[in-house]
Amino acid sequence: MTDPSALGDLTILDFSRVLAGPFATMMLGDLGADIIKVERPGVGDETRHWGPPHDAHGRATYFQSVNRNKRSVAIDLASDEGRARARELAATADVLVENFRPDVMDSLGLGYETLHEAHPRLVYCSITGFGDGDGARLPGYDLLVQALGGLMSITGTRDGEPQKVGVALVDVLTGLYASTGILAALRHRDATGEGQRVQVDLFSCLLASLVNQGSAYTLAGVVPGRMGNAHPSISPYELYPTGEGELVLAVGNERQFAALCDVVGAPELAADARFATNPARVAHREELKSALIERLAARPAAEWAADLTDARVPAGVVNDVAGAFALATEIGLEPVVAVPDAETGDSVPLTRNPIRLSATPASYRSAPPPLADA
Repeated sequence: MTDPSALGDLTILDFSRVLAGPFATMMLGDLGADIIKVERPGVGDETRHWGPPHDAHGRATYFQSVNRNKRSVAIDLASDEGRARARELAATADVLVENFRPDVMDSLGLGYETLHEAHPRLVYCSITGFGDGDGARLPGYDLLVQALGGLMSITGTRDGEPQKVGVALVDVLTGLYASTGILAALRHRDATGEGQRVQVDLFSCLLASLVNQGSAYTLAGVVPGRMGNAHPSISPYELYPTGEGELVLAVGNERQFAALCDVVGAPELAADARFATNPARVAHREELKSALIERLAARPAAEWAADLTDARVPAGVVNDVAGAFALATEIGLEPVVAVPDAETGDSVPLTRNPIRLSATPASYRSAPPPLADA
């Protein structure tokens, strides 16, 4: 019988730890791949010990977030026996993923050139912090990359200190880039029979993810700075105080702006030459913001959001994480899935994979595994 999953015929040998690599392999595991997670005996992935918070069984929720649909194998790579076992597993794998410092896998006899010669169909994915050149000496921690990669310089209030994003976003983005690269390499292998090396680094992934802020520099020589919740190219597109609570407005075109002005009882603003076009609104951002704040003070944010949404103006309140999950549930997105947990005989609630496939949907076969015995 044909496996109903998209990647059910694949075996992935996962040497990665912490977030970027485990996120990539979990995404592939959700789509059916068999993920063998190689861990240090007695210690395992560092994130097994990153808490609080912990779940009801004392397990770190950080580890739980990116390690479902995997099975743990404890291997001591410092031993001859362990390295031999790792080579045996590599011989049966379609994909190998690792995020050691550059040259570590080579020193273990598990580098790309060695394994490619023995198993030319193997897709070998290496994830580093800053590449394998002069940046190899730099430690690949998300916070450091956010700082060195410019993201903190454009995050935070104009007059405040640089801020990191509230989640390890660079690791997550790198995991997505890695999984895309792996799938592209597998497509090539299916066509030619030839595996290849996939290399991604956190620093390059962040620079690519700066998108419009990056092109502002590369194309126009503009070095962006912190603007708080404002947008460098669109207005009104930020957070506004109201009579009760804060309101986000994300107005992206002239129809939306005219509708916003009608809803707040100030149609004259749409006809004002200072605000008649988006470039004009950006140039007169502060005047427009003051005019809107004056009108928004009349009612609570939730009421404004409801009326603006009815008028097809992008607007909303600022949810906390609990509110975000509640909203997703309310609108039918089913954000949480119950994943079977063999360790406890129960199930664990985890965030659903956001990819919806009509023929080969994601599956949730097993909760993050306990650390295997050596």
